[in-house]
Amino acid sequence: MLLTTSVGSLPKPDYLMKARGQARKGEITAKALRALEEQATREWITTQEELGIDIIVDGEQYRGDMVAYFSEHLGGFQQSELVRSYGNRYYRKPIITGKITRPKPVTVEWWKFAQRLTTRPVKGMLTGPYTIMDWSFNEYYPSRRATTLAIAQIVREEAKDLERAGAQYIQVDEPAISTRPEEMDLAIEALGIVTKGLKAKTITHICYGDFKTIGPKLHRLPVDQIDLEFANRDMELLEFFKGRRFPKEIGLGVVDVHSHRTESLDEVVANLKKALTVFKPEQIFVDPDCGLKTRTPEEAVNKLRVVAEATRIVRDELSNGHSSRGRTRAKAGAAR
Repeated sequence: MLLTTSVGSLPKPDYLMKARGQARKGEITAKALRALEEQATREWITTQEELGIDIIVDGEQYRGDMVAYFSEHLGGFQQSELVRSYGNRYYRKPIITGKITRPKPVTVEWWKFAQRLTTRPVKGMLTGPYTIMDWSFNEYYPSRRATTLAIAQIVREEAKDLERAGAQYIQVDEPAISTRPEEMDLAIEALGIVTKGLKAKTITHICYGDFKTIGPKLHRLPVDQIDLEFANRDMELLEFFKGRRFPKEIGLGVVDVHSHRTESLDEVVANLKKALTVFKPEQIFVDPDCGLKTRTPEEAVNKLRVVAEATRIVRDELSNGHSSRGRTRAKAGAAR
């Protein structure tokens, strides 16, 4: 119960950021860049192990934008000029100009590399079909639905290959779901194509949106676990779930990834205990609100540390409580 993990992305160290810039200018080779991406991946996996994180992520050291990365490896896409995403961050928004194809697996080799570095499970990390559609320009398919379902077939192929490679957890990120509640049914349909028949535990991450509108349909998302941001809203999202018998696992974001401040241990312990008044312990997976790539490496480590330490405290209290109740019941039975 209360397994810890991370949502996916982790900050790139300075040496890798510099190398990525050099690679874009042709100043270093792709092979040299790959070696540094592997080095950064090793470092992050070691860090997660040392902190005691239960389910590891590779940190996506080889990726830029979560949609553009996939479009760069699939057929049917071209890249636009720079488009502002938020704040002072920009990316090259994909343009769908032809039938989308997958010449070869996109993430499987990186997943295999990461899994060889640890005995703990590494999550397979995919961007969902609805988000890829919504965050791309479409110049080929006749409708948003046709585009989304075409992408869903491609993402399904990737998910199946990850499962065949041995992935026990496959996360399909769908942050765009919460921004267009009127298309929730389309997102559900597409995600169903991706996850149908998979034996791995399936997860979707959704962040920062209109949960009052999409909330009633969350249970219909065809995954085992729904990962949501709670800390950014001071845990107010718990109010939506109170009194409901929610049938799925919950990825519980307990630290705010958009704040430089590291939450205190007492604060995160208190938030976990609030969540336990709503969800069962075995239902909760504990993590940051979202990917940590916007933080500095030091900030990310500090936030992951407090996630792990607070969870251990609460987990130990729960275990000791169960043990005490068990001994009390045993004594009562003996007395009878």
